[in-house]
Amino acid sequence: MGLTADSSGINVLKENFNLELERDMTVIALAGNPNTGKSTVFNGLTGLRQHTGNWPGKTVTQAQGVFTHNGQDFMVVDLPGTYSLLSNSTEEMIARDFICFAQPDATIVVADATNLERNLNLVLQVMELTDNVILCVNLMDEAKRKNIDIDIGGLKQELNIPVIPAVARDGKGLDEIKEMAYKISYDFIDIYPIKMNYSEDVEKAVEKIVPILESSIGEIANKVNLRWLALRLIEGDRTILKSINKYYMNVDEDINVIKEHEVQADGVG
Repeated sequence: MGLTADSSGINVLKENFNLELERDMTVIALAGNPNTGKSTVFNGLTGLRQHTGNWPGKTVTQAQGVFTHNGQDFMVVDLPGTYSLLSNSTEEMIARDFICFAQPDATIVVADATNLERNLNLVLQVMELTDNVILCVNLMDEAKRKNIDIDIGGLKQELNIPVIPAVARDGKGLDEIKEMAYKISYDFIDIYPIKMNYSEDVEKAVEKIVPILESSIGEIANKVNLRWLALRLIEGDRTILKSINKYYMNVDEDINVIKEHEVQADGVG
């Protein structure tokens, strides 16, 4: 399991992400592009057991709520709607940092069945960052009206993650989402998403940077996806180092030895 309320990550969750957690509460992130029905999924999962505020230090609204399944309480955190996790906006940085540093027990990515190709960009990025991913293909009724046929089984096979069709406004698929979140969070099943392979130059750079990161960030190395972090640094994204400083420890934001291994990485991420 990830950072539940009774683990060493409690301060990260409560203080840095402003979560109102009870002990032993499992944390689920809800991600997705804008206009996918993500808020409808959130409302359907949590009902009246929810409240809103702001992300710490931001003017972006934060919504969190609770549902109970199989006798266990789950905190659902509705991340800002984003098209990517590449930190080009405040919303993207919030979503990225929560998945990376709060390490939710599972991340549900809500996609629009009528615009699936564009939505899959975010799905693939989340799959690079965490294994515990559930894809909710929402608005299946709209897709049917537009004569769009979604091969749910084919998606499962290609992505190697659970894929659940849904019509959230009618409550369809929500029970299946709860059950899958329960199974993943409590280690009844293991998820092994496909991983992107990049050019030979990029992969060689990743191999060189990961050991450097292990020694540079020390004891938190096992708390961060180092391959994903290396890819972000190859892109030239220094905001991720600022986030490590914020949530865990002081890390030199100018790791010179990493600069020696940076490559031109068009298409990474």
